Amino acid sequence: MPSVWKKITFSVASVLCIGSVVLLVVALATERWATGRILCKTGVEIVNASSPELEQFMGHMYYGLFQGGKTKKCGLGDRRSKIYIFPKLVRTLNSGLHMMVILFLLVAIGFALVSLSFSLFGTLGVLCFLAAMKHHRLTERVANYRESLFRLTVLDDSLDWSFWLGVASAVTHVAVCGVVAMSRIKLPKAQKKKPEQPSISALDLLY
Repeated sequence: MPSVWKKITFSVASVLCIGSVVLLVVALATERWATGRILCKTGVEIVNASSPELEQFMGHMYYGLFQGGKTKKCGLGDRRSKIYIFPKLVRTLNSGLHMMVILFLLVAIGFALVSLSFSLFGTLGVLCFLAAMKHHRLTERVANYRESLFRLTVLDDSLDWSFWLGVASAVTHVAVCGVVAMSRIKLPKAQKKKPEQPSISALDLLY
């Protein structure tokens, strides 16, 4: 029979695993993996806009692994549009790396339900997305997809909360490993003192 301490540690590990799965599912489903500010470069060049007027040509965008949205300002007011990564936009990106992000996260979800040994896949998925964003100009490619008239320049981009959910999932797996390791610690058992037996000497028997 497992000790009470092992029951507690494995129960905590199970709760953390479930939490990790929930975080990964929410991260996959949401559209806030990255956000960025975009500048309508074509509009700026047409009107030869100076520094104070640049605000009129600045928009913003956000995207996840499957879809997102952007608001561009090119002198015609705010123009909002939806971004769909599949099936066409992904071909203009580093499609192999993008598919690896999704694949690693899906594998992490599956194996997190079964075993802790494969939690590394969630971390790999997060790292792949980071590589695509920082080294393959992911935000710029998403921003300019199907833009035949205007050229959009990414002023800055940053990781948003959907990405950090994936990171949090990886951290929970580290915590699970720590909790499982703690289950091997043997706690000292409380020792019950036995009642002292009265000692009878030969002298006591005489009386």
